[in-house]
Amino acid sequence: MTKAARAVADGLFVTDGEVAVLLGARCDGCGSVYFPRPLSCRNPACHDKRLTAVELPGEGTLISYTVQRYRPPPLFRMDDWAPYAIGLVSLGDGIEVMGMLSGFELDHIAIGSPVRVISAPLYTDDAEAPVHTYQFAPAAGQ
Repeated sequence: MTKAARAVADGLFVTDGEVAVLLGARCDGCGSVYFPRPLSCRNPACHDKRLTAVELPGEGTLISYTVQRYRPPPLFRMDDWAPYAIGLVSLGDGIEVMGMLSGFELDHIAIGSPVRVISAPLYTDDAEAPVHTYQFAPAAGQ
């Protein structure tokens, strides 16, 4: 029997198979949007620090990236390590999120590429359950 997958950190995203939805927050006072969700609004000019949970858009545009060609320290655990890319993605309305890129050839990534949010395995925990993270993959049709 396969054990149920879990997210690498609670509250980052929800998933239904490969599709993932990033969980953010919007300040009730100033409208600032955050990911991941903070405890209160971090805008120093805001006097209403209450936040409302929001789901962030599932598609965006790649605005920057780097390729990690060295193995990260053990804290950043991943099974079957290989060089990978990390991208900065604009989700619109000033929201920019960093995450691993999936489905790109490392030497052929293009700034401006449309991407979508997915869920993908990162490692298997000590109880042999898969641990997933969100990643950005080429948008459908790319």
